[in-house]
Amino acid sequence: MTTITNVSLVTVYVTDQDAAKQWYIDKLGFVETADVSMGDNGFRWVTVAHPDQRELEVTLMVPGPPLTDDMADAVRRALADGTHGALGLRTSDCHKSFEELTAKGVEFVQPPSERPYGIEAVIRDNSGNWLVLVEPRE
Repeated sequence: MTTITNVSLVTVYVTDQDAAKQWYIDKLGFVETADVSMGDNGFRWVTVAHPDQRELEVTLMVPGPPLTDDMADAVRRALADGTHGALGLRTSDCHKSFEELTAKGVEFVQPPSERPYGIEAVIRDNSGNWLVLVEPRE
């Protein structure tokens, strides 16, 4: 049996760490968990988390090292095209979340729609990532 207890960190690539951090806090209600500059190379470690699930932090990372230049360019292109997938977010009421987030100015790529697994909507963050919002079926 493994001693791994849970997933604790996922990375979302963003175009601007300050703007992304504010978007996740202001639009989705996440909280800042870290914002630390590391070294003289300008590297910055920025994380946010859902306030009820702080054990899973989301790193808001600008494409760059340790990615190769080619991979960082590919990520930047996907962000610019709005085709980069990022996170799945669970909701207890997809239609209500749609109304609340629309009122906050969140861009929806797809409004709530029936799917075999539940009701799903797709939003885009301010870096071009799409996030799936799902109200799962029992």
